[in-house]
Amino acid sequence: MWLEVRGLTMEFGGVRALSRVDLDVARGDLVALIGPNGAGKTTVFNVLTGIYRPTGGDIRLDGHSLVGLRPCRITRRGVARTFQNIRLFANLSAFDNVRIALHAHVRYGTLESFTHLTPRFAREEARMAEEAEALLDTVGLSAQRDLVARNLPYGQQRRLEIARALATRPHLLLLDEPVAGMNPRETMVLVELLRELRERFALTLLVIEHDMRFVMNLSERIYVLEYGEVIAEGPPDAIRRNPKVIEAYMGEEVAVEG
Repeated sequence: MWLEVRGLTMEFGGVRALSRVDLDVARGDLVALIGPNGAGKTTVFNVLTGIYRPTGGDIRLDGHSLVGLRPCRITRRGVARTFQNIRLFANLSAFDNVRIALHAHVRYGTLESFTHLTPRFAREEARMAEEAEALLDTVGLSAQRDLVARNLPYGQQRRLEIARALATRPHLLLLDEPVAGMNPRETMVLVELLRELRERFALTLLVIEHDMRFVMNLSERIYVLEYGEVIAEGPPDAIRRNPKVIEAYMGEEVAVEG
């Protein structure tokens, strides 16, 4: 398995947020992580990306452990994410938000970044500008390139976050509630965009989301968390009929048809 999470445990003082969580994600998978509020979903993302160091367990990506690595090192290993609460550079343009993320793979040195005098610096800056333009076009934001991020409509800010994450050239993209605040039409458009991005960039996607229409239309496999433990795993049709999952959602229909 390409991403292997084994026995992942996270405690905050006397509170156990995650309890021996196991996840398996193959390269190219499209997997959702769902559960009631407080189930530990975002904590999983924070551990996977190095924001938290787990109390116990291991995380392996392509055979290499991520535990103990700083977030920047994990990014260089090919892991990128978006956030439940949008974290763009609010006062910068859409173009600059993406261009900044491209510096994760810049090929000039610190001295060149101050002097701006070398041919390599000029080539790299031109390459990054071209790549930023292409990513904005990919997510449908070319016309908004010069708009300040905070002035973009909410749905476009979500797309800009995805473009910025793509700029780090990830293999694994973690999306934390990517359709929060979107209307049903925007939600289904994003389903198609994410499928396209997976193919175009050879991505593996792990998604947290409360919108069950989105989850059931997008994902191929689903993990369900409750109180920090995995209570179910399987394809969407199995999950929507799983008694433990229905109970966790207080008897509500877990999935709706697309």
